[in-house]
Amino acid sequence: MNRIKKALTDFKYILYASLLLFIVMLALPFFSAESYSIIKNTTSQLGAQNTVNAWIMNVTFIIVGVSCIAEAWLHLKQFWFQKIVLSIFGLGLIFTGLFSHAPITDTVFFNPIEDQLHSVFASAVGFSFIIYAISSAFIENKKTNRILDLSVGLSAAALSLLMLFYPDYLGIWQRTMFIISFIWLIFMLERIKNLDKNVLHHNQK
Repeated sequence: MNRIKKALTDFKYILYASLLLFIVMLALPFFSAESYSIIKNTTSQLGAQNTVNAWIMNVTFIIVGVSCIAEAWLHLKQFWFQKIVLSIFGLGLIFTGLFSHAPITDTVFFNPIEDQLHSVFASAVGFSFIIYAISSAFIENKKTNRILDLSVGLSAAALSLLMLFYPDYLGIWQRTMFIISFIWLIFMLERIKNLDKNVLHHNQK
C-alpha cells in the first residue's frame, strides 16, 4: 500500500500532461478544420463546438487541469495560497475543456452561452497563472529562482496583451505562452518536491 501511495505521489503528472499538451497543440491543427491556422487561431479553437477532432483538445485541457490540481495538493502542502491558485488554474483548464469555444467558421451552428462560459474560464486560467507565477517568488529559496518566477509571470501578462493588440498572431502568442509557462511550471514544482524531500530528510535525522 505504501509503495502504491509513493508511486502516486512521485508520479510526474504535470510533466506528462505538458508533453501531451505540446504534442496536441502543435499536431492537431493539421487534423482540424480546413480553415484553421496555427498562426492565427488558438488552442481553444481546436476544441471548438462542432469542429472535427475537437474532443482531443478538450480532453487534453481536462487532463492538464487535473494534473495541475494533483500537483498542487500533493506538493504545495504548506503553501496554501499557491495551492489554491494553482487549483483554480487547473479547474479553469478543466472547464475550458467542458465548455467549448465557438467554431472558427461562421456558418457552423454553436451554443453562444457555452462559448461565453468558455471565455470566462479561459480568462480565469490566464489570470490565475499570472498570480501563481508571481506569488511563487515568495516561496522560493534562491534569488535567481525568484527572478525567474517574476519574469515568467510578467511574460505571461505581456503575451496576453500581445494577443489582445495583435490578434492576427493569436496562435503564436498563445502557444509561446503555453510552452514558456508549462516548462517553467515543471521545473518550479520539481524544486518544491525536492524542498519537501530535504525537509523530510532533515526531520528524520
